[in-house]
Amino acid sequence: MTTAASEQITLVTGATSGIGKVTARELVRQGHHVILLARNAEKAARVRQDFQAIARPGQRVDVLLCDLSNLGQVRRAAGEFLQRYDHLDLLINNAGLLFGKQREESADGFEMTLATNYLGPFLLTSLLLPALEKSPAARIINVASVAHRFSNPKLADLNQEHDYNPLWQYGNTKLYNILFTQELARQLRERGTDNIVTNSLHPGAVASGFGSESGGWLTLMTTLGRPFMISTEQGARTTLFLATNPVGGQVSGGYFDKQKAKAVKHDLTAPDKARQLWEQTEEMVGQKFFGK
Repeated sequence: MTTAASEQITLVTGATSGIGKVTARELVRQGHHVILLARNAEKAARVRQDFQAIARPGQRVDVLLCDLSNLGQVRRAAGEFLQRYDHLDLLINNAGLLFGKQREESADGFEMTLATNYLGPFLLTSLLLPALEKSPAARIINVASVAHRFSNPKLADLNQEHDYNPLWQYGNTKLYNILFTQELARQLRERGTDNIVTNSLHPGAVASGFGSESGGWLTLMTTLGRPFMISTEQGARTTLFLATNPVGGQVSGGYFDKQKAKAVKHDLTAPDKARQLWEQTEEMVGQKFFGK
């Protein structure tokens, strides 16, 4: 299946609930050809049907099934995308989960928070790079979080096999999302690739189903805090700003909060540390990001 070269093609991960669903819905309303990347086929089919009802005549909404924690599924989904579509203009790495109770591992043997929130999106972005390169002006948006401030990253133990803490690990992965964005922007500039920009953001404390899968005290905490949180519509604003506003196409490597660029202060933002994280990530996913 091919598409017109002028068609605005957008892929949103985690697009069947929360801010990802709102983001995808609003982009459908703006005329984008949106592909929903989702784990649950039935849920994705329902959301697709709802979105197709608000789409313009001839405008498509598609589904791509993938569990981001499973690197084999990421490879399959990326391969399907490249076969079905000519290019990609907007990639929104929105999906993210907070795991609790005890440490769990993915099908590839990685801690589940790391696999879902960071390794999967990293590999997906790498594999979709050929499609992004065919866009005249592509944007990669990585949804991070202010939780990066409450992290305890150890480059010697990215898989957190020792002293597992679900909140720390969630903060770690959101910090890695930001560092990935910064390093990707730097490497794109280094390669003279000026048609792709990338930025990350904090959506705010959103009242959605986030954290409900964690169980125990984490679920209780997110439930009790929900009345003080912002709506999913409010939470999607900064993502949509970076996706559609001219500013989002002029800046690369930035971290945004409430549609404003913010500084990220952490020891790992040092170039050598960010590069070390990048190289370790490539080893873990078994893929050189630029394929060389």
